[in-house]
Amino acid sequence: MKLEDAAAHLEALGNPTRLKAYRLLVRAGEGGLTVGKLQDRLDIAASTLSHHLKTLLMVGLITQERESTTLICRANYKVMNDLVGFLVDECCTGSSAPVS
Repeated sequence: MKLEDAAAHLEALGNPTRLKAYRLLVRAGEGGLTVGKLQDRLDIAASTLSHHLKTLLMVGLITQERESTTLICRANYKVMNDLVGFLVDECCTGSSAPVS
């Protein structure tokens, strides 16, 4: 993962509402959650949720799929794992002290 991509992902997750929504989607697993269920769990206005989901979607942290009249959101686990890998990839490589 490029530094710029990691920064964009972290910036998107830097908002408490977006972070909470993202964590709900991660917990939901591959089935994801409908926008309505996310709205209920976050207790926010639909327009506010739409704004936050758009930000997460733009950086690739989530995907959306329409099933008839229902919009389902899912965490993009590949992007999540790539971001976590980027953050820990070089953990302690510059340290001469043993890691415990």
